[in-house]
Amino acid sequence: MSRVATLREERIVVANAADFGRVAVMLGGNSPERDVSLDTGSAVLRALTARGVDAHAWDPAEKGLTEFAGAGFDRVWIALHGTGGEDGAIQGALEWLDMPYTGSGVMASAVAMDKIRSKHLFEATGIPTPDYAVVRHEADAILAAEELGFPLILKPAGQGSSVGIAKVFERDDLNEAVEQALQYSGVALAERCIVGDEFTVGVLQGESLPTIRIVTPRVFYDYRAKYESDRTEYHCPGTADAETEALYANLATAAFNELGCTGWGRVDFMTGEDGNPLVLEVNTIPGMTSHSLVPMAAKQAGIDFEELCWRILETSVSESMESNAIEVAANDA
Repeated sequence: MSRVATLREERIVVANAADFGRVAVMLGGNSPERDVSLDTGSAVLRALTARGVDAHAWDPAEKGLTEFAGAGFDRVWIALHGTGGEDGAIQGALEWLDMPYTGSGVMASAVAMDKIRSKHLFEATGIPTPDYAVVRHEADAILAAEELGFPLILKPAGQGSSVGIAKVFERDDLNEAVEQALQYSGVALAERCIVGDEFTVGVLQGESLPTIRIVTPRVFYDYRAKYESDRTEYHCPGTADAETEALYANLATAAFNELGCTGWGRVDFMTGEDGNPLVLEVNTIPGMTSHSLVPMAAKQAGIDFEELCWRILETSVSESMESNAIEVAANDA
């Protein structure tokens, strides 16, 4: 039985674009997810400027933090995916600069990015998640395959956007998959392959968004299915009744809370033939491209893309700014 938590985060409502001050949209970076980050950041920048926000692109791969510190920004909309952006690194640097930023803090970002430590926490707190093993070399993968069986999912411990992930069907393919997964961080996660439906649930300022059920003609929902294929199908809401929708929402909230995440994010699930959802991971900076899931779920909830980007920017605002038309409002739950 999973432990279900309730997220009681307060939304700070900002009514005037000027109250945000000068905003840096950090995008690009040096991770393998740079291209996706550039797409995300560009879309966010267009949305914020359309709403009157004084927003500007900043690529830390091209201009360093020393230069950023003197650039006169008041806060940051973090659109960096992968290492250097989602793993707590940029969050820590911004903390040193006393610069407000969107989304989760240093520790939650680091833990959520580390799939192995996330799994440890899920397992320890009763949040259902697929069986797994830690892989540092091929021998570990062979033992994992013997324990978990084929097909087997192999993924880097600290990447997103399905970078480096493989579905392995037989022993002969194991070595190549291990080499691919280990090239990113030297440690990988082997996970029991769950045959069934893939779901995802967005979280925004204390509220879960409608579920999305993902159907892909590919072997699994990999990088190409996410960002390149027009054949991937998305069903939102992804469940057939309010009770099942609430089940996913509560589990997403529990996983989000256990990792200490705040502001916004996305929780991914696999659901087997028994109908029981299993948490795969928590994404603290999900994509915001034309193929992305959080904007899709937000739209179903009546939140258009510009409003979504605005509300995520609100997560950078602290209670000390409770003036000049900024209002603190507790979310209904």
